[in-house]
Amino acid sequence: MIEFLKAVFLGTLQGLTEFLPISSSAHLRIFPELFGWDDPGAAFTAVIQIGTELAVLIYFRKDIWRIASMWLKSLFNAEYRGHVDARMGWYVIVGSVPIVVLGVALKDIIESDFRNLWVIGTMLIVLGVVLGVADRISRNNRTQADLGLKDAVLMGAAQAAALIPGVSRSGATISMGRFLGFDREAATRFAFLLAIPAVVGAGIFQLGDIPNGDNAYGWGPTITATVVAFIVGYASIAWLLRYVSTKSYTPFVVYRVLLGAGVLILVATGVMNA
Repeated sequence: MIEFLKAVFLGTLQGLTEFLPISSSAHLRIFPELFGWDDPGAAFTAVIQIGTELAVLIYFRKDIWRIASMWLKSLFNAEYRGHVDARMGWYVIVGSVPIVVLGVALKDIIESDFRNLWVIGTMLIVLGVVLGVADRISRNNRTQADLGLKDAVLMGAAQAAALIPGVSRSGATISMGRFLGFDREAATRFAFLLAIPAVVGAGIFQLGDIPNGDNAYGWGPTITATVVAFIVGYASIAWLLRYVSTKSYTPFVVYRVLLGAGVLILVATGVMNA
């Protein structure tokens, strides 16, 4: 029962933080350590993220269906190849390549060295500052319709940095989008779409590792956490899209810096183990 209660908490934490630019994987590493729980493990983290991506699939189902169907049509009919939705399909595919390649190549490092709290605390601060600078200096004059292949490649490369817990998949992608001049809603929407292949692929890739000793939870708690993450994540998407339409990312920047500094202080003083 205790494991299931922990799973509910971790699923809630995942759902709340996945779409905010504050790094869900960092939170899933920090809070169990703070409470004296075992590290849930990289596989557990990857699998329960499927729950939040299912929320994305449902929330953006009309957009995804439109993009996917137009992309498929463009494969067989040249007249559709210039359509914005057909191009968007290719942008998501191309933008997903960096994180897929690096995720497979660096699997062992991701599951060990990258989960060190010194690394996570530092990344929370550094990428928080990057997000703040990007949001402040952005030209803010491009929409999703202006997205090009170069933009997709650069935003995909930025997303790959999120293999390091503390970076934040959405935070890195949104930061690059803002540097490229996209408005907040366009950068956020593309970040959500770009994350789908990466997160679902990573979750499926790690499914076989759940029963292994490297993870603190078996199938029951993992499934529970995934369901909770889906429910909470769905609500988080709607809130974030409304928020970014009118407000800046400054509160997230401040939170990241404070959390990162707190983690580094607690590790340095021996309160938490790195």
